[in-house]
Order: sequence, then C-alpha cells, then structure tokens
Amino acid sequence: MKAVVMAGGEGTRLRPMTANQPKPLLPVVNRPIMEHVLRLLKRHGVTETVVTLQFLAALVRNYFGDGDELGMSLQYATEDIPLGTAGSVKNAADRLRDDRFLVISGDALTDIDLSDMIRFHRENSALVTIGLKRVPNPLEFGIIILDEERRVQRFLEKPTWGQVFSDTVNTGIYVMEPEVLDAVAGGEPVDWSSDVFPALLDRGAAIYGYVADGYWEDVGTHGSYLKAQADALSGKVALDIGGFEVSPGVWVADSASVDPDAVLKGPLLIGDYAKVEAGAALREYTVLGNNAVVREGAFLHRAVVHDNVYLGPGAHLRGCVIGKSTDIMAGARVEENAVIGDECVIEAEAYVSSGVKVYPFKTIEAGAVVNTSVIWESRGQRNLFGPRGISGLVNVEITAELCVRLASAYATTLKKGEYVVTSRDCSLAARALKRAVIGALTAGAINVLDLEAAPLPVARYHTARESAAGGIALRTTPGDPQSVDIIIMDGRGADLAPAAQRKLERVFSRQEFRRAFPGEIAELAYPARAVEDYTHELLRHVGVGDVRDMKVVVDCAGGTSSLVLPTLLGRVGVEVLTVNARLDDTSPTETLAERRRDLQRLSELVSSSRAAFGVRFDPVGERIALVDEKGQLISEERALLVVLDLVAAERQRGRVALPVTTTRVAEQVCRFHGVQVEWTSTSLDALTSAAAGPDMIFAADGRGGFVVPEFGPAIDGLATFMRLLGLVARTRLSLSQIDARIPEVKLLRRTVPTPWAAKGAVMRSVIEAAESEPPGRRIDTTDGVRVAHDDGSWVLVLPAAAEPVTDLWAEAADMDAAQALIEHWARIVEQAAV
Repeated sequence: MKAVVMAGGEGTRLRPMTANQPKPLLPVVNRPIMEHVLRLLKRHGVTETVVTLQFLAALVRNYFGDGDELGMSLQYATEDIPLGTAGSVKNAADRLRDDRFLVISGDALTDIDLSDMIRFHRENSALVTIGLKRVPNPLEFGIIILDEERRVQRFLEKPTWGQVFSDTVNTGIYVMEPEVLDAVAGGEPVDWSSDVFPALLDRGAAIYGYVADGYWEDVGTHGSYLKAQADALSGKVALDIGGFEVSPGVWVADSASVDPDAVLKGPLLIGDYAKVEAGAALREYTVLGNNAVVREGAFLHRAVVHDNVYLGPGAHLRGCVIGKSTDIMAGARVEENAVIGDECVIEAEAYVSSGVKVYPFKTIEAGAVVNTSVIWESRGQRNLFGPRGISGLVNVEITAELCVRLASAYATTLKKGEYVVTSRDCSLAARALKRAVIGALTAGAINVLDLEAAPLPVARYHTARESAAGGIALRTTPGDPQSVDIIIMDGRGADLAPAAQRKLERVFSRQEFRRAFPGEIAELAYPARAVEDYTHELLRHVGVGDVRDMKVVVDCAGGTSSLVLPTLLGRVGVEVLTVNARLDDTSPTETLAERRRDLQRLSELVSSSRAAFGVRFDPVGERIALVDEKGQLISEERALLVVLDLVAAERQRGRVALPVTTTRVAEQVCRFHGVQVEWTSTSLDALTSAAAGPDMIFAADGRGGFVVPEFGPAIDGLATFMRLLGLVARTRLSLSQIDARIPEVKLLRRTVPTPWAAKGAVMRSVIEAAESEPPGRRIDTTDGVRVAHDDGSWVLVLPAAAEPVTDLWAEAADMDAAQALIEHWARIVEQAAV
C-alpha cells in the first residue's frame, strides 16, 4: 500500500519561521514535522510514498532525497501552481492507480493508529475513510457529522461558532480507493472537503469517518507549534526523540556537551553537538537545536531554539522561538510568544518584547527595545473582529499606531488606486484616530473619500454608490464613552464577511504591509454633497406620501443623524418636534441611565404633544427606539413585530429576513398577511446578504436595527424612520392598536458560562440530545442548534462568538413551558461544559 504525503504548504500563519523554508521542514524536537510523519508511516508498514510539493519544493527534495536513510522509497510530484488538497493528489495519479492508498499531511504531528484505520476502511468496504479527531476548538477545522454506523452525513469547512455542531474534526488523513481520483478534475485547484467529498456524498458514495484515539495537532500557529514541542517532550505523542534520557524527562544527544554545573529541569531536549556551559539554566519544555551553544548564565524556559544558534552569557529566553543560525548576544532578552527568524543578530542587552516577530536576516542593535504592542493578546481576545467590528479602549487598546497597522493591512488586501470611504461620529477620539487611518490608506496607494462626521447609514450608502472597494467608520462604543469601534465595510457598504475578516487578520498579524512608491501616494477627497445625495436617493426609493397633517417627535441623541434630518424632514413637510439635535463631542454615547432618562423624556413629549409616534436614534443614526402615540416605549422585540405588521399588511406578498433568535410570533404575522420568512444566522453579514435577495420587503435584527430593502441591504435608522412615516400615514391604526393585535411573546433567554475549550464538546452533546428527542421534533442548524416541536415550542442553543458562554433561547405556549424547556437544555449545556 502506498501513501501520499502532502508537503506543499506555505504556512503563512507561522511566519517568520516559514519565511524561507516550507512548513513541513519546521523542526519538532529537532526533527522536521514531515520526518515524524514518514517514521509513523514506516512503523505501520507503509514504505512507498509519493510526496506532493509546491512551495520551496527543492528544499524538501534535498532534505529527504529518495528516502533511503529512512528505509523508505520516496517519489515527488511537484505542482507549478497550488492545486489544493485534492488537486495535489490528482497530480500524482499515475502512481496511485494500482491499489488503495493513504493520504496524510506532512505538516501535522500525529501518532494515530494508521493500521487500525486501514482495517476499518477495509471492513466497511468504504470508498473513502476520513480520519477524525475530537478537539477543544473546532473553528479552524472542517467539521464532519457521522451517523451511528460512522458513515459521513455532512461536511462543514471552517465554521463559525453558530455552525459548530460537533467537536469531531477532519484531520486530513484519508484512506482511499483509486476510483476516487476519477472524481477530481486535473490541473486546477480542487479541495477534498469542500469540492470532492460533498459531490461524492450527493451521489451516495460510501464515505466513512474513523474517530481516532491517538494524538493529532495541526501545527498551524505559533501557539500550536510550541504546544507540539511540549506535548512531544511530555510523551503525549509517540515520537522518536533522538538522544538518551539521562534523567526523567531530560533528553541529551550522545554528541552533546553539557557541563555538570549546568541546571537542567525537564522535560527538555538537547540536540546533537550542542554545548551548554556551567551556570546556564535550561528549564521545562525547552528544545535546544543541533550545534547550538549556550554560554554561562543564560536562562531558557519553554524556549524552542533551532540549529546553529548562539546564546551569549546572561541571555534570557522565555516562551519564544529562535530561528536557525541566529546569534543572541550577552544579556539580550526575548520574551513570551516572540519569534526570531533565521540568521538574525540580537545584539547585547537588546530587549524583544512579547509577541514581536523578527523576520530573517535582521539585526537588532545593542540596547534597543523592540516593543510592538500586543493589544489583542493582552485583552485575551480570540479574534481581531468582535460583534461590533474592532473594539477597545481609546489610547490603550485602540491607539493611533494600531489604526495605522490596521488600515495598512486593509490597504494591502485591496488593489492599488481603489477608493475607500471614511467617516466618524462626533467624538474627538474618532476624529483623531480617523486621521491615522487616512494616512495609512493613502500611503498604501488607496484613494480616500472622507465624509468627516456622518451617520453610519450615509457612510454605507456612499461606499456602495461610489463603487468604492470598501469603507472604514469609527464610532464611540455604545454605552462606553472610553472605547471606540472600528467598522470595516466591503464594497456593498456591509460589514466585512467572515472570510474577508480572516484575510485581513492574517495580513495584520504578519505585518506584511504594502507601501506605495512616491509616485503612487493616493489622493484624499471630500465629497461635496454627501448628505444631499443620500437624502435625494432615499426619498426617491422610499415613498412617504402626504404626511403634512402628521406630528412626530424625534430625538437625535446628540449624534450625527442631526446632520441629515433637517434636509429629510424639510422635503416631506411633516410637523416635527426635535430634541438633542446637535453634535455633542463631549458625550458621543450614553450610559444606560442616560438612555432611560432620554426615552422617558421622549415618551412625555409624545403623549403631551399628541404626536403619532416618537423615534430616538442611536448616536450614529443606525438603530432606533420607538414610542407609540400614548407615550409608551415599544420594546425592541415588539418594535420588530409592529413594523413587520405594518410592512406586511401594506405589501401582502414578498419575503422578510429575520435572525433565528426572533420570536416565532413573527411567522404568525407574516402568515396572516401572505408573506414568507427567510431565517438567517445571527451575524449581521448574513442578515444584510439575505436582505439583498429578490422579493425582500423587510429585514430586522430584533435589536433596533431595521433594513429597508428597496433602498439598500444595510441597517439604516434614517431610512426606517422615513418608511415608518409613510406606513403610519397610510394606515388607519395607531402603533398601540397594531401592538395590541399582535399575540403576546413567550420567549426566554439564558446565558450559560462555557469555557472556550469545551464549546465543541457542548455542541456535540446538544446534537446528540436533540437526536434522542422523541418523534415530532425537527433540528435546524442555520445558526447553532434549534430544536422545534410540533406544538410550536422551540429552543435554540448557540455558542457566543466573542465570549466564553453559550446562549439559549426558548419559546412555548406559556411562560412556564418556556421556563421548563430552557432549564432542560441549560442543564445539558452545563453538564457538557464541565
């Protein structure tokens, strides 16, 4: 039986370690990852191997040759362009036609029992058997759902937390029959999990999943690289560690020279011909490469040092990686999570701070302090993007320096000469930070159209209208005047989709920013009629009608909506009482107490003035709060239903988009008026994408955000207000009467603390519990896991994307039934999270 080792990976997330060498050659306990893979194959009797190559292919061929030194026979298949996981195997098809074969990654560390996996494949007469492993955090992997017979039911590549239905992930290890190659197109990029396997599954092919008990670690990040080293030293993975175990956990190569007065505290490894002088201290989880020199007084703890490195007297390394042929001079310090590339020089007394990456062939001068901010790690944030974009404390976590790096990364993802729209709220912090953003964009050859202070809906509209590549808006975080949000938009004016966010994060973390040549520095322009263009187009698309006899009360909350409303209201002729219609740069957001105070004042003004209704905008004009003609505040949940009823009653056909967390009373409202509901995930990107579809008449997120599809797919408080004016003017019912005729909602929500590492296991337990429910239940996995019953009750379990919690929603015919339902599923989550 032959094996295919895929070794074409570039390993961009591991830079600078992979800046000048392919990922499969990265050493783990002083041997390349791919060598550990080949030794595993040999242990299971697989000696004939085809190695697929692409990035720096010659280095891999030169290192392993024909495989004779390992007692194997190696052949190579090189790709001119990246062909994907399946395309690379297809490229070697002429050597794989005679028998079943095994496919394994050359850059993942594992000791999975391949012989047992091959037995499983043979006994099930499978066309393909996929090696699976249960992992704490399945977000970066492909999730696979199996039935009771271990047959594959569903594939999901790199899911969001709302799509995590299991912690069983694809390891990239496959046993295949040669007929599979007929399903792979030749000469073009093709992937197993996203292209080939789903197509085979649709045809009813026998694809099975083998859940492995052994060790498996995808060495794709700096953290996982250090973890793999520690696991190897701790014996968690069965590897051949070169050298002798001179004391428990202390491995020293036969040719190494270690002074008896050196301090060694295992587990650790000292490589061939390494030299450790007296007074040096090597602590737990340290790996010292071949030919390395450690002088007296040096200290290493959880440090991974590659070959031919010199560590001078008093050098201090902790939790870092040092590339090969690098010199760390006397007294230099390299701190946690720092990575020093190959052939660098860190001169005496230099200090390399946590998280800093030094690329190959660089020199850090004596006494220099290299101190790139590690904002996101210090916050413990798992991703750059959160639910409100990129958020943090002003001048602590969101600094001008970070804005420059972020805007530079964004510019790098765009083509030179493209346009980006920038805007801000009225705060001084947003104004200062936007200047840093503009400077970085123009330096990256991106032209900027700056709207200055503008409502967020206006910025979104102009991003789409000007055919810009995207936009950046800065605003004060709602409810937190000390923090700011950076919202990055795509060419539609919508928030970046998750795939685009990940691309931007990769460029940001690598800090490989494009700079324009002097003749390419881009332009900065200020559109002259931004507000007028927005109001003209809004009134052209949203019919208001005759509202001259209507009276409304509007609270601008001291925000940027006050820049647009005078123009809008002046054109429609409505009688309006406006409050807080000013730009308040000293209070760009409000606390919860201030919001309640202003809403109470709005209620009083509406009731005393006998207005038709009242509206309060948020400070950027994106979301609204509603008050009916009696001065009663309509909750966000009821406001969605009231506006939905108004729209559906007038249109009598079409579709509406709502997140899966919305009460199913919305379905009753739509059914009554002959309108269909399209349920979306809870992400803003999913809602706006759905709102752009055909026949859409309404969309909302249940948190004061409404979409007017005939004008645009983005949440827009100003457009919603204008639409509401026309709807209320044309109906014979008041808002309180509409609210009264809509059934009462029996919806509960609960949050259960869930460690990050347990989220995958929690969702697997939820899926298993849902499948064991009695007949009459349906499982929906649009976002999270929703279990619906024939009696109309339902529960939704959804892991939060930015916090270590799991959110639950439950709705039933009465509150007692909803309470019992949510408590039942909360117990399931709590037990699985332990």
